[in-house]
Amino acid sequence: MKFTESISDVIPPQKVEEIMASIDISEKIVITTHLSPDGDALGSSLALYHYLKSMGKKARIIVPNSFPYFLKWMKGSGEIEIYEYNPEAAKHILSGADLIFSLDYNISKRAGDMGTAIDASPARKILIDHHLAPGDNFDIILSHPEISSTSELIFRLLFQAGKYDELTQAEAECIYCGMMTDTGGFTFNSSEPEIFEIISLLLRKNVDKDAIYSHVFHNYSADRFRLLGFTLSQRMEIYPELHSALIHLSREDQAQFRFSKGDTEGFVNYPLSIKNIIFSTFIREDEGLIKLSFRSQKSFPCNEFAAEFFNGGGHLNASGGEFYGTYEEALRTYSLGLKRYEEKLKRAMNEL
Repeated sequence: MKFTESISDVIPPQKVEEIMASIDISEKIVITTHLSPDGDALGSSLALYHYLKSMGKKARIIVPNSFPYFLKWMKGSGEIEIYEYNPEAAKHILSGADLIFSLDYNISKRAGDMGTAIDASPARKILIDHHLAPGDNFDIILSHPEISSTSELIFRLLFQAGKYDELTQAEAECIYCGMMTDTGGFTFNSSEPEIFEIISLLLRKNVDKDAIYSHVFHNYSADRFRLLGFTLSQRMEIYPELHSALIHLSREDQAQFRFSKGDTEGFVNYPLSIKNIIFSTFIREDEGLIKLSFRSQKSFPCNEFAAEFFNGGGHLNASGGEFYGTYEEALRTYSLGLKRYEEKLKRAMNEL
C-alpha cells in the first residue's frame, strides 16, 4: 500500500466535487477569515490563495483586522487586505465577487462588521471550518469539528481532489503553520495518527518545520516577555478547589507594555503547568469587546463553557470566545460560570 493511501476520505467525495466545480466556474474569488486572524485562519487562507492563483483565478484575501507580526513571514501575507483599513473598498470587492470562502469561522458574526458585507454579497459562499454549529447562510458547508484545524481541512480538500502532486512548498508551509499553531505545537487536539501522516506528506514538499517553529515561537519582542511576567505575577488567580486558573489583562495593563497584536499568544497555556489545574482561562480587554481563550485537560469541556457564557466554542480542550460588555462584567460572568461547572471540574479532575 502506498503511504498516501493511508489518508482517509474524511470529506464526502460529492462535497469535494462541488467545491472544485465552484472554483472552476468562478473567476473573482475572495477568501475571508474571522476577527483577529490566527495562524490557522491565515495558514489555510494563504494555502488556498496560492492554489487559486496557480489555477489562474483572480483571488484575494480580506481579513477583518490586522494580524500578529510573527505570522507575516508566510509567502503572500503582504498581499492580504484588511477590511478595517478601507471598509468601502473591501465591500466593493466582496459585492463583485463570484465566490467567497469563509475559512476558520462558523457564523458571519465572527467576521465582525465584515460579516454583514459577506452576507450582503450575491456571490456563492463556501464555508470551510472545524468549529461546532455552522451557520446556514452558506451555499456549501464543509464543517468537521473532529478535525484539528481548518488548515488540515484545506490539505484534505486538495489531497482528495488529486492535487497533492501539484502542492507547492509555499502552500505546504502555510498548511503546516496552521496545523502547528492550532494544536499548540501538536500538544492538544492532535492525537489522531493521520495528522502526523499529513505532516509527513508536507515535509516531502521541503517544509522546514524547525524554521517555521522558530518564525512563530522564537520571534517575540522583549515587551511581550515583560507583559507575560506582569500577567503571571499580578493578574493570575488560582481556584484550587475548582482546579482552575484565570489570567486577565485590561487595556490599561496592555498599554504599559506597548502591546502589539499577538503579544499574548500562548499566555492561556501557562497555568496548565500548575499542579492540579485542569482549566485555564485568559480574559483580555480589546477595543469594543472582550476576547477570551480557554484551555483544559482531561475531559473538561472548555468548549461548552465558552459557548454557554461567552458566545464561543471550539474543541474539547481548546476554545475561544467573545464578550460584548465591560471588562468587569466579563470577570463576573467567568466567576458565575466557574461555580456552575464545579461538578464537571471535580469529575474531570478525579479521572484516572
